[in-house]
Amino acid sequence: MKEYKIAIYPGDGIGIDVTAEVCRTLETLNERFGYSIKLTEFDWGHKYWKKHGSVVPDDFLSELTAFDAIFLGAIGDPENVPDHISLKPLIQMRQQFDQYACVRPAKLLPGISTPLNNRSCSEIDIVIVRENSEGEYVDAGGGFSTWSERGCAIQTAIHTRHGIERILRYGFELAGERKKHLTMATKSNALKYGMLLWDEVFEIVRRDYPAIESDKCHVDALAMNFVRKPDIYDVVVASNLFGDILSDLGGAISGSLGLAPSANINPERKFPSLFEPVHGSAPDIAGKGIANPVAAIRSAAMMLDFLGEKCSAQILDEAVNQVLSSPDAPKTPDIGGNATTSEMGDAIIANILSNSELQ
Repeated sequence: MKEYKIAIYPGDGIGIDVTAEVCRTLETLNERFGYSIKLTEFDWGHKYWKKHGSVVPDDFLSELTAFDAIFLGAIGDPENVPDHISLKPLIQMRQQFDQYACVRPAKLLPGISTPLNNRSCSEIDIVIVRENSEGEYVDAGGGFSTWSERGCAIQTAIHTRHGIERILRYGFELAGERKKHLTMATKSNALKYGMLLWDEVFEIVRRDYPAIESDKCHVDALAMNFVRKPDIYDVVVASNLFGDILSDLGGAISGSLGLAPSANINPERKFPSLFEPVHGSAPDIAGKGIANPVAAIRSAAMMLDFLGEKCSAQILDEAVNQVLSSPDAPKTPDIGGNATTSEMGDAIIANILSNSELQ
């Protein structure tokens, strides 16, 4: 029997609420397939901060190397811990585990309304591939007398030819499995060093993928077109900052950030990959039991697919789609209902159990 060791890092805010539903869902699937999932939960985040003065232990990366994958709920409790401190472990995992491919689908699901007029599910089906290990999120810079009127700060983005090439190749390979179209986000008309390097590498890499239609677009125009004509996009590859912004917009046009999953992948599988919903910790609704667990559950489906359990992943995705498209199924407030987090989880689990493939 295959055994998968999964590190569970619920984190803060609604991360705790939605992760509970992920664990219930994984345990349901675990009981019905020929594999075993062992979940190990860590109490890192604001609770750990209150006890120890840090959000994670010093050796947390060493602890995580023993796992096949990491599931993260959400990070952030700004009233108790500064955001740049809360976020640091996530950036460390992405960079030191070389999770350089952040994959964020933006797909309109059945039964969900989009703020865009007259758009069908087939017209909003984009995957944003975000370079996840360098760019604008490298800790390069500093400040001088920032407390004073003449204070200044420098934040430097670092783009390497190696980093750009490998994320573009990842994007082209993914596009080959989908609609065979790739768009690269750039801003080389204003950022004449880093983004010019992206343009140069793109022109070289695209030659190796003649079957893939490819183009580039300035990121501001790209954001506008996500709203005006999302149907023209398939796979969008972007730098760390651009990908972060575009994927939030992708979640919005898909109906709710509460539906948007993501994966932080080390394609070479030398280190564990990390799976998390795109939404943040939403402190304003934390603990109220109204957070939508679908983004987290869809992230768990991406994790199962990455681990090779494609049948489980498909059944989980189908369960989510059927619950969302059913007029009688519970819906959380962000998608027009009044159901609780656990009621939404119950409906998805019930659908899984009713699947004829599991009988």
